[in-house]
Amino acid sequence: MSKEPIYVDFSLPLAELLRKGTAIAHEEVEKSQGAGWMVRGELDREEYIRFLMMLWHVYDTLEHGLERHASHPVLSFSYNPALLSRAPALSADIAHFLQTSEENWQNHPLHVELMSDPPAALSQYLARLNEIISSDDPSTLLSHAYVRYLGDLSGGQVIRSRVSKAYGLEDGAGVSFFDFKPLGGSGTATLGDMKKIKEWYRDNMNSSVGDSEALKADIVEEAITAFELNSGLFAALRPPSSASLENSISTLPPLGVPVTPVDGSFNKLSGGGEPVVLYEENKKTEKMYQLSAVIAVVAAASIAHFALVVGGFTGDRGMAKLEALRDWLFAH
Repeated sequence: MSKEPIYVDFSLPLAELLRKGTAIAHEEVEKSQGAGWMVRGELDREEYIRFLMMLWHVYDTLEHGLERHASHPVLSFSYNPALLSRAPALSADIAHFLQTSEENWQNHPLHVELMSDPPAALSQYLARLNEIISSDDPSTLLSHAYVRYLGDLSGGQVIRSRVSKAYGLEDGAGVSFFDFKPLGGSGTATLGDMKKIKEWYRDNMNSSVGDSEALKADIVEEAITAFELNSGLFAALRPPSSASLENSISTLPPLGVPVTPVDGSFNKLSGGGEPVVLYEENKKTEKMYQLSAVIAVVAAASIAHFALVVGGFTGDRGMAKLEALRDWLFAH
């Protein structure tokens, strides 16, 4: 039996296409075991450090690529390392955990062990980034920047709170990865500031691609790949020890299905121009994007959504807080 085509109108703004493409994956976030361990504070301290090290390598590669192509017409609009770069903060956090300097943490036995036999998921992620960086057209680096940066901006404070409690970081040291500066300002961004950063980023993404439907399609397709690669990092995490599970800060059950629509596909959307027809099965003569794969791939960029599910927002006050968080988080 042939499958029905999925219609996507790529004349819509890029940010809207990316938002719709990732929103349908909320239910799968609940099934991400590695993300669940981290958000609930169940990962062993050493394994959380190992995860930060993997993230550092991802960001270090991505951000060197963005710097190399800072003048590229698609990437220049949203290039703002002073505002967005995460690798320096990750380096500081790792050094704090290991009680060493930022210059020396890569020589620590934990990092040496990680990189002597890196997880396949990390190697694949870095290989994909380097492939794009060294290509004639690095436009789809925007997909990876979008997945990482907007994921970090969406719900970072929720995750920061959970991680701080799990690893005794209430003094603020060791969680600088979750901190951003306000647009054009100094200090630490508030939730409102982070929303403004996301709005700025989406507007600049839209401007960077203009009306090019082919470019939008490429960026959406690569964003799906980025989600898959991030999901792989969570799958590479080692299970918590019994002691870590006993000391975890939360073992609350899921709240249920998120309220954001999850219809499993893009509908035929209104807008100018002819819609692009996408098929779930490969056809050599047409541009194809397996959007159904989105359901199984959101992890890191949707970590905030997972936090809502496992965060235990119950009761009248809890539900009010939940709704406020949803209003903010689902703006991603």
